[in-house]
Amino acid sequence: MILIADSGSTKTHWCLAEQGEVVREVFTKGTNPFFQSEEEISGEVTALVAQLDGRRPEAVYFYGAGCAFPDKIDLVTRAIRAHLPGAEVEVSTDMLAAARGLCGRRAGIACILGTGSNSCFYDGSAIVSNVSPLGFILGDEGSGAVLGRLMVGNLLKNQMTPGLKEQFLDETGLTPAEIIDRVYRRPFPNRFLAGLSPFLSRHLDDPTVHALVLDSFRAFFRRNVLQYEGCRTYPVHFIGSVAHYYRPLLAEAAAAEGLTLGTVLQSPMPGLVAYHAGA
Repeated sequence: MILIADSGSTKTHWCLAEQGEVVREVFTKGTNPFFQSEEEISGEVTALVAQLDGRRPEAVYFYGAGCAFPDKIDLVTRAIRAHLPGAEVEVSTDMLAAARGLCGRRAGIACILGTGSNSCFYDGSAIVSNVSPLGFILGDEGSGAVLGRLMVGNLLKNQMTPGLKEQFLDETGLTPAEIIDRVYRRPFPNRFLAGLSPFLSRHLDDPTVHALVLDSFRAFFRRNVLQYEGCRTYPVHFIGSVAHYYRPLLAEAAAAEGLTLGTVLQSPMPGLVAYHAGA
């Protein structure tokens, strides 16, 4: 029996599987060792173990945001081993989860569009090229956090359709002062901003909303995907809630950049279960 985790900044999807069949699924809060301590991540593992009904996996494959450096991998590994002693633990990036979940053992371009964004060229075994996402301040083009950041900035500076700002503030119950506080003074501003982005999906018929989302997706392709050799040869695959819910605009942006949109999935988990079952 194995345990697979797909962890982003917003939530962690845990899947207990045996011989390619899902035994149990559990959801806990997201983790990121760049922003959380070992104790905080350990708390999420505690929440997981309480829902496994006494089952103990022989191996744990944890794919997470921020798990790209040895010290962060060691931190997450310790947090898991403290609660699942005896299990073999492998910690990798969420980007590798997307690549394995989308491409399996075939070469391709795999991308993430969720709270954050990322991309890579995958040779069917390993990630061989990766443009650094740089986070929602310097990069993360097309992500929920960046869409939320761009939207709030444009609304508060009166750069969108008249009346849209008032509608946004009314629907969310927020004030400009509260938005500033959440972004600059409270933890996880990326989660907060990503949580605002669904407002855009409800107003895609508005030309300023359509242009904002389309431009952000085109920026993702230009600043990331177009740097990969063979980018116009391979279809570009996507994992993530933003890719899933904005698929028509994502396809429009890909076509505008001369790229072919491939598979779009909300979660890599089915592909990861198949991958670790040897399929």
